[in-house]
Amino acid sequence: MVAEDLEDADRVMRLAFGTHLDLLEPLDFLGDADFVRSRFRANPDAAFAAEADGQLIGTVFVANWGSVGFLGPLTITPQWWDRGVAQLLLEPVMQRFADWGTRHAGLYTFASSSKHHSLYQKFGFWPRSLRPVMSRKVQPQAVDDVQAFSTLDVSPRGAALQACAELTGMIYEGLDVGQEIRAVQKQRLGDTLIISDVEGVAGFAVCHCGPGSEAGSGRCYIKFAAVRSGVQAEARLGMLLRACDDFAADNRASRLVAGVSAGRSRAYREMLALGFRADQVGVSMHNPDAVGYDTEDVFILDDWR
Repeated sequence: MVAEDLEDADRVMRLAFGTHLDLLEPLDFLGDADFVRSRFRANPDAAFAAEADGQLIGTVFVANWGSVGFLGPLTITPQWWDRGVAQLLLEPVMQRFADWGTRHAGLYTFASSSKHHSLYQKFGFWPRSLRPVMSRKVQPQAVDDVQAFSTLDVSPRGAALQACAELTGMIYEGLDVGQEIRAVQKQRLGDTLIISDVEGVAGFAVCHCGPGSEAGSGRCYIKFAAVRSGVQAEARLGMLLRACDDFAADNRASRLVAGVSAGRSRAYREMLALGFRADQVGVSMHNPDAVGYDTEDVFILDDWR
């Protein structure tokens, strides 16, 4: 994909999802949120397009989270559905994972769609855990010991990126979402919030907020968050989410949105206890067919959309 494709790519994505979901106006899907431009700009070498007769008919984006990677959204314009275009797009995706040395790859898809499951199974992805995308009304409260990545100077930013990578690496070897942190900062999509305790960085959240981001107007979307595991993990998650509430309120957002795997049962239950409810439920598919970091004691929020 090249930059000149972005307008057509955005249209294909909205039309595909809007049609699948039977929206009255398919192109209204996602409103003023934007998944296409932000993901292309984060990593242009991991965005792929399919063309026919000079027209863009399908796209897919790939995220590099160190030892982990995920693909999506993969969308095909409706008149080209069921004609093998998605399989052609998945071939360079799998090659990119191989080039990166990705150890665990994943994706988010419709839980009830056997067609989507069958497609991805051909490439070694198998359904594992349900993935609710949850939200609650913003509840601003003051939180101490919070730093915003955007307020740090150059040298402290490097140290913060390293500390966040060390935290995620302790949860799953090689997991590193530095690309997401840098993309949010460079594109001004929101901010990354970091909480600390006596042991150092206790958790962080990569937040999109407002129109043109992956959140859209009135919403703060936690694309990725992690807190240190252990007996106090629920308390750390609550503190991090309160920091996100404050950030959301400062940016005039009324809802806080985050995804979580039901396989991370302690985190999922804590989200429910904190007032989050599912807006939609998908399923994660994994390659290889392994648990990855979807385990009971892992406190990571993401949804691989």
